[in-house]
Amino acid sequence: MNIKNHHADMRYNAFGTTGWQVSKIALGTMTFGQQNTEAEGHRQLDYALERGINLIDTAEMYSVPPKPETQGSTERIIGSWIRSRKHRDRYYLATKIAGPMPMARHIRPNLGFADGQLREALGKSLERLQTDYVDLYQLHWPERTTNYFGTRGVSEIDEWQDNFLRVLEDMKTLIDEGLIRAWGLSNETPWGVMRILQLADAHGLPRPVSIQNPYSLLARGFEVGLAEVCLREHIAGFPYSPLAMGRLSGKYLRGEDDAESRLNQFTHYTRYNSENCLAATERYAEVADRHGLDMAQMALAFVTDRPFNQSNIIGATSIKQLRQNIDSIDLHLDGDVLKDLEAVQSQYPNPAV
Repeated sequence: MNIKNHHADMRYNAFGTTGWQVSKIALGTMTFGQQNTEAEGHRQLDYALERGINLIDTAEMYSVPPKPETQGSTERIIGSWIRSRKHRDRYYLATKIAGPMPMARHIRPNLGFADGQLREALGKSLERLQTDYVDLYQLHWPERTTNYFGTRGVSEIDEWQDNFLRVLEDMKTLIDEGLIRAWGLSNETPWGVMRILQLADAHGLPRPVSIQNPYSLLARGFEVGLAEVCLREHIAGFPYSPLAMGRLSGKYLRGEDDAESRLNQFTHYTRYNSENCLAATERYAEVADRHGLDMAQMALAFVTDRPFNQSNIIGATSIKQLRQNIDSIDLHLDGDVLKDLEAVQSQYPNPAV
């Protein structure tokens, strides 16, 4: 399938080994259904396509923060948009299956990836999305106990049984049936990626084509291990939270936030609230001011232009925010800016991991 939505002012590149030419900026949608209404979600989707974005990311768990009464609302909003617009050939659509974790237990019983769970979850996502296939189907986080979502280290090994081969076999079946075109990982570790690649190659099964992990000026841990895996194994980096839940927009520093801002509205999200995160953010704001740059666009441009990242997932709650974020595609940081950013990183290394 040839995706036709290319725009002269957007940049595109190959997405892993898929052969897809995807926009360097993707639209994240987890606010749809809680912070954004259906009408607002539709406007964002329309505007994103108008600007040349051709990759849309969602998940069965969304909207966020996850609640039983809003679970699946994001996919339903995208689904009503798909049904009304009827231009499925203009974008790639990515969604995710939730693994076993307390915050997702309301989605369905016996959360996991094997034993029919992939087919069941995908079927429900396709119904909500009102489409007969998704381009990219992702494992939202590992089934096993490991370090993701900003945690450090692995204190103990759980009793998880390695079922990666079964997952690979099920993904192949879904691809063969035309329900998905490719599959990817999210919140995965270097060990997990390499173990899966080993099994896929040994058994002639489809490799994951992408990995969606957090990555920003406040969380550059991806560069240790996973960046090399992406570059050597031709896996597309598909980073989320490039503005650290809005922290790197600078609005909290400038007093431009309000009660509806994400970090104010959902106070249990504390990952980007540490003293080091706040101090580093102030330093990054100084770098932006010194070079006459918009702080949010500087932070986004840094993520977009890393060689291991193929599409930077941005999110917004307003068209104004979305426009400003997409406009970052025109910004290329010069050596002096990058040097100053590295100086901040050296002083406050990965405060959010």
